[in-house]
Amino acid sequence: MNPRRNKHKRRLRLWTIPIFFILTCALLAGGVVFYAYQMEAPPLQVAQTTTLYAQDASPIGEFEHSEQRYWIPIDEMGTAIQEATLAVEDRRFYSHPGLDPVRITRAIITNLQTGRKSEGASTITQQYARNLYLYHDKTWERKLHEAFYALRLELHYSKEEILEGYLNTIYYGHGVYGIQAAADAYFSKPAQELTYAEAAMLAGIPKGPSVYSPFIDEEAARERQRIVLASLTAAGFTSPEEERTYVNESLSFTQKDRAKTFAPHFKDAVRAELMRAGIDEEVINRGGLKIYTTLDVEMQEHAEALVQEQLTEANVEVALTAQDPRTGAVVAMIGGKDYDESAFNRAVQARRHSGSTMKPFLYYAALEHGLHPNSMLKSEETTFVYDEGREEYKPSNFNHQYANDYITMLQALALSDNIYAMKTHFLLGFDRLGETAREFGITSELRATPSLALGTAEVGVLEMGNAYAPFANGGSRVAPQLVTQVDAADGTTILEVSPRKEEVLNPAYTAMMTNMMQGMFEPSLNASYASVTGASISEALDRPVAGKSGSTLADSWMIGFTPQLLTTVWTGYDDGSSLERGDSQYAKKLWAEFMKRSLDAELKLAFHVPENVHEVDINPANGLLASDSCPVSRTTLFYNGTEPTDLCTSHLADASGAVEEAGESLPHQHEGGRERSWLGRLTEWTQDED
Repeated sequence: MNPRRNKHKRRLRLWTIPIFFILTCALLAGGVVFYAYQMEAPPLQVAQTTTLYAQDASPIGEFEHSEQRYWIPIDEMGTAIQEATLAVEDRRFYSHPGLDPVRITRAIITNLQTGRKSEGASTITQQYARNLYLYHDKTWERKLHEAFYALRLELHYSKEEILEGYLNTIYYGHGVYGIQAAADAYFSKPAQELTYAEAAMLAGIPKGPSVYSPFIDEEAARERQRIVLASLTAAGFTSPEEERTYVNESLSFTQKDRAKTFAPHFKDAVRAELMRAGIDEEVINRGGLKIYTTLDVEMQEHAEALVQEQLTEANVEVALTAQDPRTGAVVAMIGGKDYDESAFNRAVQARRHSGSTMKPFLYYAALEHGLHPNSMLKSEETTFVYDEGREEYKPSNFNHQYANDYITMLQALALSDNIYAMKTHFLLGFDRLGETAREFGITSELRATPSLALGTAEVGVLEMGNAYAPFANGGSRVAPQLVTQVDAADGTTILEVSPRKEEVLNPAYTAMMTNMMQGMFEPSLNASYASVTGASISEALDRPVAGKSGSTLADSWMIGFTPQLLTTVWTGYDDGSSLERGDSQYAKKLWAEFMKRSLDAELKLAFHVPENVHEVDINPANGLLASDSCPVSRTTLFYNGTEPTDLCTSHLADASGAVEEAGESLPHQHEGGRERSWLGRLTEWTQDED
């Protein structure tokens, strides 16, 4: 046997095994690459923070899911953060295929020398794959999956797309994901405006957010920043001179208190509205939507400040809604005194007795029925009999005080006289009030009962306030609007909301009602037995304002408006406890101050008067044309042809100052007209008390 030949065979066998191993690995690698290439491109998008914007497009908050994220394109990130991240995380990013053999080899050698894992080898692509698809557990299985996904990313996406995705998903601590959110959270600026010193600070955080956050340990964060700045110089992105400048640059951190919420009940109402519009809650929470709302930041700030200033009684709760009555846009909302204690939104979820705020709908129906602002009924203690004599109802005025005389509708509304309202309700029939209220937009159940006129029906705060919009805008019913537009994360508009407005009511009658509703603030309409219900706040008003207050044992309401702002305030106890006298004033005072602050810089607009409505100066006590001798004269609106024509003679005097007996010389409409023919029908239903 030839020794040389045997030696050659032995050498061949020695090389066969490694060659076979190398070829096998190459085939496996090729197969993996081919398989990865054949698979569809893995999705890059991750959950993002949905942001809400006020009507001026300023951000007002987020729909949080414990993470704060914003996705921005790489050209909006700025050069500084890109270079700082590449320098400290992956300098060969643009030259490796997703895995860095040089870095892997160096990491193995270093870790063997130190006897511990002191250096990592993950590339930016691997970290991005981990953030997108994998858990952060430290196992070989996860490492293999990470490498495979990294390879897939490199095969299907450009380096710029991978870097963009990485910088939009990396964790910067404190629930903040992505460089845009980090720049805002730490420096209150967009990523594009970061300096190299700021970018180096942020680029150092992902290695250990709980260690290198400047909000946790500023010294450790500064040391890490210096490492990043040195890496920038070593990578050739900056010069040594620039590095020294950046090291010495003073940084101004602006940590945001994300626990502090702004307009939280409004945000909840927006969420509910979007879900009613068909947008999935998961998309709302994590879809990176941009939601443009109707909220006015300044008005919301006024509302929140006033609640804290004025509601000093511990358990009294509050709801406030403010709207543009021309469109229905909700510009401010308070759903409770303390959102942290109760997220229950009393502005939209609660149902409370409406009290006398129901009366404007009643008197609108009366105008349609043929009554007028100067129609007179007697205010006196009365028991009403109905249901063919089988039932009785005996309401009372506040403090059981009555005029014991005839009063006009104008005065009855300003004084909130319950007897006048009840007689009107009986005249019209119990169904008419509910039908009219629904025309104005009330959707809650309104049972046709005698007490409906005095507000025993339960309604929502926003619902009730919104129903007053036709009084302010000239007869158009509007729908409450909280959202104007919703854009998807890619900028596509997925929802546009326009104001919903229907001209369903008579502009003449709504104008007449608005004119009468101004009376609650006019002391000239006071009577001997009662004062106008807005007397306590009338001095705070410096412009034309109309409204109606309401109260029950457990509820206090104030709804009032100008042509450009409609505000509703309710106060009371959640458990229905009775309000004390002082508590019942909260709603009016809060409403008055909110209107004053919110309208301070706005034009003082007068309410529109249609052409078919006529202004007449009357004596509000008897409804006759006011003479120069009347102590009170009030300009009141009447439908053309229905205004009074008889002059009030009660205060005419002769030259010597004696009262003229004018009953024989002038038609005495006061005596003959105060109880018109339709009033005779009331005798069938009423029984006067002695």
